[in-house]
Amino acid sequence: MTFIRPKFRHPDLPQNELGYTIAAYEGALSTLCAGCGHDSISAAIIQSCFDLSIEPHKVAKVSGIGCSSKTPTYFLSNSHGFNSVHGRMPSVTTGANLANRDLLYIGVSGDGDTASIGMGQFAHVVRRNLNMVYIVMNNGCYGLTKGQDSATADLGSKSKAGSVNPFQAIDLASLAVELGASFVAQSFSGDKNQLVPLIKAGIQHPGFALINVVSPCVTFNNNPGSTKSYEWVRDHMAATGTIDFVPHEEQITADYPAGTTETITLHQGDTIQLHKLEQDWNPHDRLSAITALKKAQAKSELLTGLIYIEEDTQELHQILGTCSTPLNQLQEEVLCPGNALLQELNAGLR
Repeated sequence: MTFIRPKFRHPDLPQNELGYTIAAYEGALSTLCAGCGHDSISAAIIQSCFDLSIEPHKVAKVSGIGCSSKTPTYFLSNSHGFNSVHGRMPSVTTGANLANRDLLYIGVSGDGDTASIGMGQFAHVVRRNLNMVYIVMNNGCYGLTKGQDSATADLGSKSKAGSVNPFQAIDLASLAVELGASFVAQSFSGDKNQLVPLIKAGIQHPGFALINVVSPCVTFNNNPGSTKSYEWVRDHMAATGTIDFVPHEEQITADYPAGTTETITLHQGDTIQLHKLEQDWNPHDRLSAITALKKAQAKSELLTGLIYIEEDTQELHQILGTCSTPLNQLQEEVLCPGNALLQELNAGLR
C-alpha cells in the first residue's frame, strides 16, 4: 500500500485566477481511518483556498496533537507548517503572526487539544483577536488513545464501550462568543455546501475566526447513543440559513427583510449571504447569538452556520499598534537605532 499521491493529473482540470489547478492545494494522501470526517474538512480547506486563489506559499498552517492535528499534512503541501505540542497551537500561531503578519494563518485543532489541555490558550487567542482561522475538528473523543470521552462529549452520550458520559459538555461556540470572538461559526464535516463558504468567510475576516466542525470518529464515536455520530448529527442539525460566500467583484448591497436573505459586508468589502429563518435572531448581536445557541441546545439540536460576526473589529496588530512591515523583515538599523536615541529615550524617563 502506498501513501504517495500520483503525479498525473487530468490536463483539463479547472484553473483559478492564479492559473493553479486544485492539485497545487493538495497534500499527502490521508492515513486517517476511511470515512473520517477530518478528511472532509481537509477537502473543504483545499476547495476554499483554491476558489479564493490564495497563493499556497503565503499560508501558514499550525496544529497541536491529535488526529485533527495530523491533517495539515493532507492539504496545502506547498505551505508553511508547524506541528506544535498538545494544546499549544494558539501561542505558536500568535508568535508566528506577530513575526510575519503577511501570511494567512490556519490553525487546526481538536476537541481535546482545544477544550482540555489547550483551554487556557484558546481563551487568550480569542480575546486577543488574532487574525487567524481556528478550525476545531470536533468528534467528542480522543481518537488517538482509543476513544475516551473528551470535554465536548454531550451529557448522556454513550461511548462505543457502552459507558454514559456523566458530565456537561463544553460548548466551544458559546464560549467563543462569550469571550469576545469576532467571528463564530459551526458546521458538520458532511455538509460541504455549508462548510466551504464558512471557511472562505473566515479567511476574509480581519480577526479571529472560529469554525467549530462536528466531525464524527468512525472508529470510536459513530455508534448508537453518540451525539457526535453521522446519524445523530444529520437528524438533529438545525442550520441558521443558506450560506454563500460572495467575492467582492460580485458584491450585493441590497437590504433584504427578515425571512429572506441578508448580506453581511466584511471589512475588506467581501460579503457573505445569510438567509434569516427567525426574526428574533441577529448574527450581529452577541446576546442574540448566545440565545440562539442555547435554544438549540435545549431542543437537542446542533445549530450550524454563521452564529456571530462583528464586522468593525481590530485584530491584534492594530490593537498593539505594530509597524506595517513584518517584524522578520526589519533591518538592524531599525531594530537598533543607536546610542544617541537610547540616551534620549532614557532622559525622557527620568
